[in-house]
Amino acid sequence: MILGLTRSWSLAGYSIAAVVILPLIALIVQAAFPDEAVFSHLFDTVLPTYIANSLLLMLLVGIGSLLIAVPAAWFVARCEFPGRRYFQWLLLLPLAMPAYIVAYVYTDMLDYAGPVQRALRAAFQWSSPHDYYFPAIRSIGGAAIMLSLVLFPYIYLLARTAFMEQSSSLLHASRIMGCSPWRSFWRLALPMSRPALAVGVALVAMETAADYATVSYFAVPTLTTAVYDTWLGYGSLTAAAKLSAIMLLVIFTLVGVERFARRKQELFQKQSALNDADRYRLDGLKAAGAWFYCSALLFLAFLLPFIVLTGYAIEYFDQSWDDRFWQYSWNSLYIAIVVSGICLLLALILMFVRRVSPRSTDSLPSRLSSTGYALPGTVLAIGVLVPLTYLDFAINDVYDWFGARGPGLVFTGSAIAIVFAFTVRFLAIAIGSLENSYKRISPSLDMASITMGQTPKQLLMRVHLPLLRKGLLAGALLVFIESMKELPAALLLRPIGFENLATYVFQFVSDEKLEHGALAAIVIVFVGLIPLIYLNRSLEHTS
Repeated sequence: MILGLTRSWSLAGYSIAAVVILPLIALIVQAAFPDEAVFSHLFDTVLPTYIANSLLLMLLVGIGSLLIAVPAAWFVARCEFPGRRYFQWLLLLPLAMPAYIVAYVYTDMLDYAGPVQRALRAAFQWSSPHDYYFPAIRSIGGAAIMLSLVLFPYIYLLARTAFMEQSSSLLHASRIMGCSPWRSFWRLALPMSRPALAVGVALVAMETAADYATVSYFAVPTLTTAVYDTWLGYGSLTAAAKLSAIMLLVIFTLVGVERFARRKQELFQKQSALNDADRYRLDGLKAAGAWFYCSALLFLAFLLPFIVLTGYAIEYFDQSWDDRFWQYSWNSLYIAIVVSGICLLLALILMFVRRVSPRSTDSLPSRLSSTGYALPGTVLAIGVLVPLTYLDFAINDVYDWFGARGPGLVFTGSAIAIVFAFTVRFLAIAIGSLENSYKRISPSLDMASITMGQTPKQLLMRVHLPLLRKGLLAGALLVFIESMKELPAALLLRPIGFENLATYVFQFVSDEKLEHGALAAIVIVFVGLIPLIYLNRSLEHTS
């Protein structure tokens, strides 16, 4: 603790937190305004369907991701079979693949005009859809499957870590008592991993609630699509804010239920290193089954869509490699760089204040500033539009009062709105990265620096920054990747004529022409692989 921390540092921390939570406050205030016409119409007609579809989709994706991820995590963490060391990180690759791209690939394959149904009709001499039954891919069930294929790594990673951290002595005891691998998994490993699984399911459900592109492509009406359509279709910011507030209520209820369910759970384990001798060695059909399961999961969730994208990119390279591709790539690049820099600077100030301040209340700004990541992109976009729209009008009113021509939409008509929204949403990532790095710095270094007469600014620049380089790099990298991939907020906040890679690809997906945007999609996927490679290096040290 540094008693000499000036009030200006604390003021800076609270100022940052106030700006970051401004969209949330503005959203709640805007939602309180009356808007009888639009919202009442939605409430009386389609709103119950939106809510029901959202909840059902979250439930289906949560269950689907859980059923997919847990066996894979158990095989990789507690079993020994050919390829295990590779599968432990290969199964994270689906996170780099946007869900709407996976949805397009499988829709193109499984629709009535796709190769799968054509082959079935040719093989069995069927002539029309009335001759056979084939499940509709464009349905809430199809959307749930697509999202499960992309989101299961959240649960897989947490479950894998939980299985690996379980005490080896418990596993040995279960063997001595005659438990088979299945009984050991069902009666011992699975119950002890429930906290991690609950967190993973909550993350998957939140990501499902935030998804816009996949449900829009599959024409599944959810609260996310309702917010988008209400703002762009009806032009009612208040009605969109009310729908966003309902989404927030659903998400916060989900988080609250997850924490309430685990409120009395306590788990104590004596940690011991897991080595190859502690794993169940699978042979014959069992080893082949584990290898086939992991291979099929990897193929369906990542390799097949990636192969299709690569084929499209090669075939349509000449049409894709044009000035628009370079312009939209530059738009994505500079926004991601600016957002990464702002997030790192703000996170550094917040975490430094939290680190050195003797006042317990000074830890509040960093916690408040982390709430933005829980906001879905469409909800955050509405929250950003509210204050920036009022600010734009206020600026132009001042110009009018002086008899001058106003500058127009300074904030909502430029990329400033996108940068602000991305900063609010991804600041939590930078804070988390720096928080982990700060935990490795001994407080005695702070005391020694102050004893030697260093000011807080000198302590930050000369002591903390050199020791935080890895955390800063990891945080910048993760924020950069997320900024490149973020779609819903960019769709709502982009100024006229502005596109980045994510919106560019989505436009082609919406027009059933992904092949023309495949090159841009490949760039997004490759960029998304960078943090997974970084994470793989960490996994290699724990395997």
